[in-house]
Amino acid sequence: MLERRRSGQVGQSPIAKLEQLPAVVLLDRIRVPALAVGEDGGVLFVNSSFADMLGHTVETLRSLTVREIFLNVPSSKDGLVSAIRERDEHIVELTHADGWIVRAKMSKSALLRTD
Repeated sequence: MLERRRSGQVGQSPIAKLEQLPAVVLLDRIRVPALAVGEDGGVLFVNSSFADMLGHTVETLRSLTVREIFLNVPSSKDGLVSAIRERDEHIVELTHADGWIVRAKMSKSALLRTD
């Protein structure tokens, strides 16, 4: 039976794997905006607090990229990754659904893949 569960997880997308973790349930319930971004700049996870802050639905934000949400994002993937890694805390500018700018304090990523 254990072997069957393992084989059922082969080929899952990163978000499918994340959604099975208890931490995702917690992140979705807390009132602190949370966002997980893939290596390609696509949104892997966003909680309802983040969506509320920007006037979007969670589903809409999942269809966007970092460059469509954040203003002044480095154009290269390496620039984006280094910008996230190098800052402990900083003010970021995000685009609200109504077109105005939302300024928020972003902390350094809690988890960051090395690959």
